[in-house]
Parts: sequence; C-alpha cells; structure tokens
Amino acid sequence: MTKHKIYTMSFANVYPHYVRKAEKKGRAKAEVDEIICWLTGYNQEELEAHLEKQTDFETFFAEAPQLNPSRAMIKGVICGVRVEDIEESTMQEIRYLDKLIDELAKGKAMEKILRKS
Repeated sequence: MTKHKIYTMSFANVYPHYVRKAEKKGRAKAEVDEIICWLTGYNQEELEAHLEKQTDFETFFAEAPQLNPSRAMIKGVICGVRVEDIEESTMQEIRYLDKLIDELAKGKAMEKILRKS
C-alpha cells in the first residue's frame, strides 16, 4: 500500500496556506499557531523548529508531544469526508487540523474551536 502524498509533504509548505486562509477572513497567524499547538502539544518554539526543518506531515504528527484528547470532539465534514469516520490515524490528525482551520476562517470563537465549552 502506498502512502498518501500529503504524508511526505513538508508541513512548512502547507502552513502558509493555513495562515493565509485565516488572515483572509480577518483572523491572525497567532490563532493558527494556537490551534496547532493545542492539537499537537507542541509549544511555539517546537512548532517553529519543525517549520524550519521542513518536517513532513507524518513525522510532524508522529512526534507530537501530546495529541489533545479533546480532538475526539472534532466532528464534521472536510473534503467530503466525515473526520470522525477516518480510520487511518495520521490522515485523521491532518483532517482534524484542516477542520479547525476551517472553523477559524468561518469566524468561530477560539474557545469553541479549542473545545473549551
């Protein structure tokens, strides 16, 4: 079985698209970073180090210090697929992130995005 090409893609190559999508809707890069850190457990310095190293998506999620247990509360459709139904764990993590960035761009409050209430 061959891996999906996103697994070997550099997280740093996709990251600017996340930021651009958020900023286009009046949100901030800092909010994108907060979401990524919330989801993965990386701190800001670790996130920036992975961006600098051009870490691929598979490694980025595999090395995440503490995947947030509340991420299981992320529900909905991204790219026509329900995120909660994705069976492959790395792909599910990637789609969780996509879904959170979509919620940010749609104007959802950070406390809702981070599943605090």
